[in-house]
Amino acid sequence: MRVRARALLGGLSWVPGVAAAVPLQDALHAYGIQAAHIGRLWNFTLGLCTLVFGAIFVAFLWALWRAPRGRAGETAPDMASLARPERRLHRAVGLATGIATLGLLLLLAADVFTSRALARLPLGNAVNIELIGHEWWWEARYHHADPARDFVTANELHIPVGRAVVVTLRSNDVIHTLWVPNLHGKRDMIPGRTSTLQLRADHAGTYRGQCAEFCGLEHAKMAMLVEAEPDAAYEAWAARQRQAAAPPATAQALRGRAIFETSNCASCHTVEGTAAHGKAAPDLTHLAGRTTLAAGILPNDGAHLAAWILDPQSHKQGVYMPATTIKPDDLQALVTYLGTLK
Repeated sequence: MRVRARALLGGLSWVPGVAAAVPLQDALHAYGIQAAHIGRLWNFTLGLCTLVFGAIFVAFLWALWRAPRGRAGETAPDMASLARPERRLHRAVGLATGIATLGLLLLLAADVFTSRALARLPLGNAVNIELIGHEWWWEARYHHADPARDFVTANELHIPVGRAVVVTLRSNDVIHTLWVPNLHGKRDMIPGRTSTLQLRADHAGTYRGQCAEFCGLEHAKMAMLVEAEPDAAYEAWAARQRQAAAPPATAQALRGRAIFETSNCASCHTVEGTAAHGKAAPDLTHLAGRTTLAAGILPNDGAHLAAWILDPQSHKQGVYMPATTIKPDDLQALVTYLGTLK
């Protein structure tokens, strides 16, 4: 089976980061109002700390320049300061202490103002998403005022440009941290607790997110893409996500669905409109419409999908999905069926 998978791959190699070579992941370039607030705080902190470092370095050079030029021990130490106070030195130390205190207060004030700005994002007509961290993938539940319009997806978020998004964060196992640096800062996902993150993308584009808290063996391979698109495109995408999987249109795809429903796949995965209602792994109802596989580490095409089904451990060691023993013809039918789930 592994030989067949390598043949299907066509000699392509895939390493973490290649899937995300095009999407942006850069904390220094803000594409949302929340990231812009954090960026301004970072620039202020960097500038102030640079000034402090420069002042300390200049004082260090000045002290070296004023130091006695003779060898150590050749001249007796000047102990006169023990008998008389050095007022000039005391004033200098006091001034430096006051400036340092003022700098810390400025940093505190900047942090408070930034926190208040982050909390003041207008939330009218907001998109509500419940994001659940798993080892090592992301489950996204889109909630609507009408529960009939709720839907579930995985490892990829779509959000409308210019509208607020409220993300409720939970963890299913260990501590994870959501970080989409172009849109917001880091926010922890702690088991047994919920937190929220409010963001808004002001520019269309694809942004890469990452788990930023070590969460186990494959922490580095727990990525996520965030697609910010115009409101009409987002609503069209959401409408497709609410639909059940389209029935197979070919005999091979029909055979693939039968293989899927009667194998271990159906016990872990869900495909709406079929007998598969597993909850332990990502929802696959619209798998073929996603850009990547396995939480951002593989491109979503037939060759990599086949390789992932056969031996996921070779791509993501420690993942809970077991290897699958399947005949080549059955594998091809299964991949054909999964490719119809758009």
